[in-house]
Amino acid sequence: MPTRALILLEGSRTNGPPYVEAARRLGLKPITLATDPNRYDYLAAEKIETISVDTDNLEALIRECSRLRETCGIAGITGFTGSDESVYAMVGKLCRYFDLPGPNPASVERCCDKLTQRRLLARAGIPIPAYRVAANATEVEDAVAEIGLPVILKPVAGSGSSGVRLCWTVDEVGDHASYLLGRAHIRQSPPAILVEEFAQGPHYAAHAMGNTIVGIELADFHRPPHFVFRQSTFPAQLTDDEQERIAEVALRSLQALGLEWGPNNVEIRWTKRGPVVIEVNPRLAGAPDSQLVQLAHGVDLITEHIKLVIGEEWDLRKRFSYTAAARLLNPNSDGTLDWIHGVARAAAIPGVVEVKLYVKPNTPVVRRGDYRDSIGHVIAASPTHSQTEAILQRAVDLIHWSITPFQTRDE
Repeated sequence: MPTRALILLEGSRTNGPPYVEAARRLGLKPITLATDPNRYDYLAAEKIETISVDTDNLEALIRECSRLRETCGIAGITGFTGSDESVYAMVGKLCRYFDLPGPNPASVERCCDKLTQRRLLARAGIPIPAYRVAANATEVEDAVAEIGLPVILKPVAGSGSSGVRLCWTVDEVGDHASYLLGRAHIRQSPPAILVEEFAQGPHYAAHAMGNTIVGIELADFHRPPHFVFRQSTFPAQLTDDEQERIAEVALRSLQALGLEWGPNNVEIRWTKRGPVVIEVNPRLAGAPDSQLVQLAHGVDLITEHIKLVIGEEWDLRKRFSYTAAARLLNPNSDGTLDWIHGVARAAAIPGVVEVKLYVKPNTPVVRRGDYRDSIGHVIAASPTHSQTEAILQRAVDLIHWSITPFQTRDE
């Protein structure tokens, strides 16, 4: 039987290995195309074929895929996003070129521009936070005066909470606005940032595949002013009315943005006026969310996504009803990680599914206020919400670490 390849653009320290495993289970050969494959440790560990290519260059990607197609059949193409979601739009363009199932690149690009996304949602009557776009310090001040403190400042592009900050005072606004407007990687000319109302209330994520809401997750965050996830619980404990209203708003949001193919997730706050859409992400949620869905309902979103990518029939049927939760291990200081103890003891607790570390001792830990801050996670699952919470807390209480602060120049 000829080799059938699954092309993966870029990689992910968390979602990457599960995609590789799922591809192999489906009889596919995963091949990674990345600008710098050395960024992803698992590629060498899993002996994944890799090709170094500029993943921002459509013509270069087409050349590499065309070359691969001469030696093996390309069953499908997908990829991952880090702080820049433009990779997933490139996936859509490649799928269109090779006539393969994939996301609509125009819809993905519109969604990745947070300003365009909000305008489309507002036009469709979707409840969203009040917002203004600002290109300089004066416009930021005017926006804050109109919206009122506290506000959230964020770049108009990006993911993983990179550059997102809650500001309670005028001084905090000024400092973070200066930082965002001066960031070299912002591609807008002139630079632009979003100033948003802080929508207060529980934070939910609606996981969707096509026009189907697979389930709704509850998430909370580590200490402000950043939005680094602390814990995710699936499914969220909701009334029937809350469930229906969140699902309805999520599906309307996807329709308004033209995101009715493949995996998407919609972040929502339940405020005094009900569900308010914070952000729509045109992709599968970052790990360990897919793992929680599988543990709680028996639905393997990664495998079903790959089936969709290669043109096979998917299956989103719920097999059972558990509660699964993940606690992210977030340090409170920067420095060198000296040691981390209790991992084996925590993993041995009945109901603990996984204890995973992202860093090793004697490595630097630098918090950036985004998805890269976590040094590991603990996942637990059981038949009930209360039991899962108790198992998770017991496991986390056993894990301790030591971080030695970096020496200053004076020291």
